[in-house]
Amino acid sequence: MSKLIPKRILLTLNLLALVAVFGYGIQRFAVPFVSIQLHGANYKELVFKCDSVMRDHFIAKREVLNRPSEKAIQSLKAAEVGLLNCHEYDLLRKKLIDLGVTENRLARLGLEGVEEKEKDVRSFVETHEIRY
Repeated sequence: MSKLIPKRILLTLNLLALVAVFGYGIQRFAVPFVSIQLHGANYKELVFKCDSVMRDHFIAKREVLNRPSEKAIQSLKAAEVGLLNCHEYDLLRKKLIDLGVTENRLARLGLEGVEEKEKDVRSFVETHEIRY
């Protein structure tokens, strides 16, 4: 018997290496790409909503502290309910990270969402704003 490794074992090892490299490539590149394609628009929307709600909550809380009134308290309660958007955003963010999307990619995606929505809001305000 020859000391050389039989061809069948070499072929099996090569196939295992190929499967491992292919699997790594799918997990590292394909899964995050597909995840962004499937959830990216929703993620952008939730980033914008959470940002807006957090701003509203901050303003409402300052109003209660500076000028407490029943109306200010009701506004604060409404803003607190709105914070559920931030919970949905956080859950989706964690899911995307688990699927291999990087923090940097999520940050860039979030900025894109805020910029896109701000342009839409600014355009809407300019269209419907009363000028005098």
